[in-house]
Amino acid sequence: MIAQGQALPAGTLSELTADGMLNHNTTELFADKKVVMFAVPGAFTPTCSEVHLPGFVVMADEFKAKGVDMIICVSVNDAFVMQAWSAARNAAALMMLADGDASFTKALGLQMDTAGFGGVRSQRYAMVVDNGVVTTLNVEAPKSFEVSSAEAILATL
Repeated sequence: MIAQGQALPAGTLSELTADGMLNHNTTELFADKKVVMFAVPGAFTPTCSEVHLPGFVVMADEFKAKGVDMIICVSVNDAFVMQAWSAARNAAALMMLADGDASFTKALGLQMDTAGFGGVRSQRYAMVVDNGVVTTLNVEAPKSFEVSSAEAILATL
């Protein structure tokens, strides 16, 4: 599993925009920026939709005031689902990125197998990444939501 002080692995994350599908190279995406990235096991799932994502949406301005350039939400879903979830949750202030094949999540070592629920998904986590290097990493215990909340991450900045 990735650790604080390590550089993010190279990978590709997808985003559906008004102009079509964009594939973001993570090395370029995180270069020269301070980014808060959080991941959820699945878009439209209860904790993810009702608590995790909304916290970052509501507190987006507070993160920007602390010098955060971008807030990224990642899920092992496709870009169409992530775009629909963003629209449903008024998350335009965040970058909603898909890791459809879980390759980036696996490169981070933060995957989990949910078997019949959805197969390979991401563990719930949040991290602060400064110029591609992880400076804070908070990974939730299974079925927990404590250390990856917007409030918990904001307190680390």
